[in-house]
Amino acid sequence: MELHSLQLTILASLFTWGMTALGAASVFVFRKINHKTMNGMLGFASGVMIAASFWSLLAPSIDLGKELGWTPWIPPVLGFLAGGFFLWSIDKTLPHLHSGEGDQPEGIPTKWRRSFLLVFAITLHNIPEGLAVGVAFGAVGTGISSATVAAAFSLAIGIGVQNIPEGAAISLPLRREGLSRRKCFWYGQISGFVEPVAAIFGYFIVSVIQGILPFALAFAAGAMIYVVVEELIPTSQEDRNSDAGTIGAIIGFATMMLLDVALG
Repeated sequence: MELHSLQLTILASLFTWGMTALGAASVFVFRKINHKTMNGMLGFASGVMIAASFWSLLAPSIDLGKELGWTPWIPPVLGFLAGGFFLWSIDKTLPHLHSGEGDQPEGIPTKWRRSFLLVFAITLHNIPEGLAVGVAFGAVGTGISSATVAAAFSLAIGIGVQNIPEGAAISLPLRREGLSRRKCFWYGQISGFVEPVAAIFGYFIVSVIQGILPFALAFAAGAMIYVVVEELIPTSQEDRNSDAGTIGAIIGFATMMLLDVALG
């Protein structure tokens, strides 16, 4: 079962990476996407990640904490706060640049090229998504009754779907920076490569130290919510088409909730 769940982890994380590549491939069709459409796509991604954080990560964290004898609130609260703080510390330390922020990167001062900083921003924010997939399938590998393959797959599908606008959000701005379509696609899809790496890391961590599993689930949720609040929601609300981002978030949340409840 352990080998089987590891294979599923690799396949699921490759799927999420592939969906990032699919979004990045939009650069071969469009030079840009209008703001209303992009806001709706980013709002959708926000809704998916918020729903996934609860239905696929926090709720199982609470259940698993009870099974392992923890006080019910300790694993989800501590893990969630640790995940948010971890990504905040990375966000404030490593240099990166979000689309639309001009030429002032976040993190420590650097002379890295603007295009690299744009790619690095999305790459950083893909870490918790890959981690969430690995932890979910790692939970299946431990044999705990409340962790199911269907629930882990629903999480991977939800993350994969919301990776499409993320891939487009990096490749299309790079095209406006003057890079060739081929380079824009390459940089856009490579930003998703961190997801299989983070997934395998998360899988082995919870497989070796099973007692931290409820904390690891909540940790991934905290990191994902940080990304949503720090990057996706503000970007989807940047201009007067903010209704598109709001409606997209509601649809994304409902979609992920449907996947998790129907498959999980």
